Amino acid sequence: QVQLVESGGGSVQAGGSLRLTCAASRYTYNNYCVGWFRQAPGKEREGVASIARDGSTKYADSVKGRFTISQDVKNTLYLQMSGLKSEDTAMYYCAADRRESGGYCYTDFLLSYDDKYWGQGTQVTVSS
Repeated sequence: QVQLVESGGGSVQAGGSLRLTCAASRYTYNNYCVGWFRQAPGKEREGVASIARDGSTKYADSVKGRFTISQDVKNTLYLQMSGLKSEDTAMYYCAADRRESGGYCYTDFLLSYDDKYWGQGTQVTVSS
């Protein structure tokens, strides 16, 4: 069972920055693709960024150039968010693919919220 715990959300003005953190249970990043999703009120959950064991990353078009996903050897996942916009306001979730893959990310990982382990979420609010 994979356990994920997010932190780092908060309120910030447009143009500001935040860093989200996700602490994962042991060996998660060796065995699963991991990433971040978000869900705004009244909208579906959407994929934001993913990272594979080899460090390769993928981003949603809406956050490219502004968000950076990374991980460290202590099973901690990060999402550095800069240039925040009001439309980035959402609950942000850390996720791991239930399909064990040795850390490889399937191409559909960010496209679906099925077959995922989820954290409890952390709220990000951007005011304009």
